[in-house]
Amino acid sequence: MTEKIHFNLIIPNDLGGTRLDQALAKLLPDYSRTLIQEWIKNANITVDNKSCKSRDTVIGGEVIVINAFRKAQPAWEAEAIQLNIVYEDEALLVINKPVGMVVHPAAGNRSSTLLNALLHHAPVLKDLPRAGIIHRLDKDTSGLLVIAKTHQALMNLTQQMKARTITRIYQAVVCGLLTSGGMIDVPIGRHPIQRKRMAVIETGKPSVTHFRVIERYRNHTRIRVQLETGRTHQIRVHMAYARYPLLGDPVYGGRLQLPRGATPPLIEKLRSFKHQALHAQELGLVHPVTQKQMSWQAPLPEDLQELIRILKQDNTEAFE
Repeated sequence: MTEKIHFNLIIPNDLGGTRLDQALAKLLPDYSRTLIQEWIKNANITVDNKSCKSRDTVIGGEVIVINAFRKAQPAWEAEAIQLNIVYEDEALLVINKPVGMVVHPAAGNRSSTLLNALLHHAPVLKDLPRAGIIHRLDKDTSGLLVIAKTHQALMNLTQQMKARTITRIYQAVVCGLLTSGGMIDVPIGRHPIQRKRMAVIETGKPSVTHFRVIERYRNHTRIRVQLETGRTHQIRVHMAYARYPLLGDPVYGGRLQLPRGATPPLIEKLRSFKHQALHAQELGLVHPVTQKQMSWQAPLPEDLQELIRILKQDNTEAFE
């Protein structure tokens, strides 16, 4: 089956001087540059009502009309799954995702995902790539996600994400005692051998993570983390690279190490905490329609709050 694609666009002035295919690839991030070049070659795209070539240079202000087709996306099932909706209007939706929920269906996770839930909550999302999902969180990372509800919002928010102007702030608990905050700026790519993992490698994509200390415990530190880039597993990989892996991380955390002198409640909690202690707490962006700056916060999930409470209690007893 094929999907009909139709867009009316105006080339922004800031893209003036670039090739047509490059400009359209930036404006339509959900469509590959190769596919866009194919559309141009097949006369599915006009510029100011004229035929065009991929290498043509745009100056800004041109009217682009796209009438094309592509293979239809998989028909994902809508499922009545409860969502924690933090904010919603006609253009976007902000969700507080729980631990354990997969964002997008894939092999082994065809149902019970955030995407399945979104299609039930807002059926209009079936017409958008990935049901309007702009970015993802790992299955066992909780917190805020923004979803576009229109093509305009999807393009706008995707551009904000590429421009690194969407603010994403996390809280995490790491193993070890950090003395101060800092920045980690090393590239991340697919692990050369273990393909389901990511790693710091020279051929990876630029990746920048900022962090600062919130609170120190006996042998753990609670930190505030701000992403400058958004690579897969970025915080988990960067903190493990810095030798302060996230507490409970089953992939990058290494073997559980119990602090010397830890209280029985802390030992029990550390042994039972089976996912990375990471929560996407704050999200900020410019609204794609009103152009107003907006921001949201999501409280820490109960299990992470309980972990922090026990860490604090253990820390107090350590100095009594």
